[in-house]
Amino acid sequence: MSEQNADGSAGDADYGTIGAGYSSYRRPDPRIAEAVHRALGDAGTVVNVGAGAGSYEPAGARVTPVEPSRAMRAQRPAHLAPAVDATAEQLPFADNEFDAAMTTFSVHQWSDLAAGLSEMRRVARGPVVILTCDPALVRDFWLYDYAPLVLDTEARRYPAPGDIAEVLGGTVTVERVPIPADCVDGFNEAYYARPERLLEPGARLACSAWSFVAADVQESYLAHLRRDLESGRWDERYGALRTLPHWDGSLVLIRAVP
Repeated sequence: MSEQNADGSAGDADYGTIGAGYSSYRRPDPRIAEAVHRALGDAGTVVNVGAGAGSYEPAGARVTPVEPSRAMRAQRPAHLAPAVDATAEQLPFADNEFDAAMTTFSVHQWSDLAAGLSEMRRVARGPVVILTCDPALVRDFWLYDYAPLVLDTEARRYPAPGDIAEVLGGTVTVERVPIPADCVDGFNEAYYARPERLLEPGARLACSAWSFVAADVQESYLAHLRRDLESGRWDERYGALRTLPHWDGSLVLIRAVP
């Protein structure tokens, strides 16, 4: 059984503490949603594991969300199905109960990756779809020059796509998903062209990796970024990113079919 925090959060981050304003900064981006929904195909029933506030759940399917955190379950909009209180490692469903299984920005939170992936494969007849980040690409982002421990944390926590594919088996594809310049899903790389947003406490709080870095260290990182933005040094080094309509970062979509 996976360990849980006081609010029920499974894994190493306590969403009772960091998830209060999550839905304000982490909204589903329609262009990323299109990629997720395309991967799900025509699935009529979908289980969404680590469902959080409901991002990327397909409107045309009957979705069963699973979310262990009370804080995150409470942020689900009224028009979405209420989430089942359970963890990825122990899904309370029958074998092959769903047409498909999905999870977005969640696998790095699980205490037992192989168990969670095996459970997703067990309950889904068709595709298992995972939106996550490739740890081999995480440090390629400019933020590594300002907040190295934040991205070191992300790289440590995200499982490699090859490891995910090995557990799921079957036919697996890994697709890099372009990140739009005006992405409304505020993970760190969503601000590749809007560095000022990362000075907002809510934006950082919605990216769990920041919670693993001591407050004084965070302040030194932010001071560095703020200085470079005010002096123009950030724009001298990275300003060309402001003109890119999208960026190929570490975001990947993994799809496995039996």
